[in-house]
Amino acid sequence: MTDGLARRGILAAGAAAALASPASAQGQGALAAFLAALAARRIEIIDLTQTLHPGTPVIQLPPPLANTEPFRMSEISRYDPRGPAWYWNNFSCGEHTGTHFDAPIHWITGRDLPDGATDTLPPARMIAPCCVIDCSAQAAADERFVFEPQHIAEWEARHGRIPAGSWVLMRTDWSKRTDPAAFLNMKADGPHVPGPSAAAVRLLVERDVNGWGVEAVGTDHGQAFAFEPPFPAHALM
Repeated sequence: MTDGLARRGILAAGAAAALASPASAQGQGALAAFLAALAARRIEIIDLTQTLHPGTPVIQLPPPLANTEPFRMSEISRYDPRGPAWYWNNFSCGEHTGTHFDAPIHWITGRDLPDGATDTLPPARMIAPCCVIDCSAQAAADERFVFEPQHIAEWEARHGRIPAGSWVLMRTDWSKRTDPAAFLNMKADGPHVPGPSAAAVRLLVERDVNGWGVEAVGTDHGQAFAFEPPFPAHALM
């Protein structure tokens, strides 16, 4: 799954207090209830990651643009004379390999935002309510499926308005494509991969979402180089 973190600024304020406020106490109670539900396995945890290996597909840019390196792993020792009691490896890869998120600084439109890098983003921004919009049927019927505002409107008609600060994930079942060539799905006119239109991205920005996620190699549509603006999920979100 590839996630894009919204590039708009964050307002944060806090003050030390000797006594916990009612809201703070309520929050602590909610956290305790959440942890208890986890321990009792009343909450299902879904692993959205993919195991990295040398064949893990990575985005391919046309020349003369530079490309990322593939995932590589080399053994250091494995219970042998190089290390008799331990097993470990070296690995290298591009930062946009496998399941990852795009920090705001990744795109030129976010280069000047404060706290826009992975190591400076407030960790609390990574945890938020999530709205999953299921487009798997459309993506199965059309590998160039474009996610439009009407799909957001249809989802909101059933579930209510997307809450501000939420993650929005587009389900396409694209991650079930285990063959790297089928996953990247490169054609003569570029990748055939589903993704959002510029209008859909603008609507999500209006909804003040926290970020946008997909199952494909990037957060944009495979033909987004021809959109206006190009690559709107990167440029606007």
